[in-house]
Amino acid sequence: MNSFVGGGSIDVFSHLAWVQTDRKSGGLGDLKYPLVSDVTKSISKSYDVLIPDQGIALRGLFIIDKEGIIQHATINNLAIGRSVDETMRTLQALQYVQENPDEVCPAGWKPGEKSMKPDPKLSKEYFAAI
Repeated sequence: MNSFVGGGSIDVFSHLAWVQTDRKSGGLGDLKYPLVSDVTKSISKSYDVLIPDQGIALRGLFIIDKEGIIQHATINNLAIGRSVDETMRTLQALQYVQENPDEVCPAGWKPGEKSMKPDPKLSKEYFAAI
């Protein structure tokens, strides 16, 4: 599965300063992915993370498949960070079910763990094994 990681911000100048600041000093340092400027706030509006009357964008994280369909979205208030580990687990679950379309990943599933069939009767095999 091809993947692309990118970031976006309506506050380009703050992110520029964070990129120019070393991680050990509280910055982002040398990012391995691009940051996109959203000074027009059109991306933020499109993904429903913009609070128009305040002119700010919430922290949004989206996993979009190769067909351009949002498969996962997390939107946090400004004071709440996101989990890279949970994002990776969710991405791996998405990749797994795309490669195995007759299976689903139960809550908390991790690569290598048992998946289940999306059927009330067939799922009993999964529940009996856990």
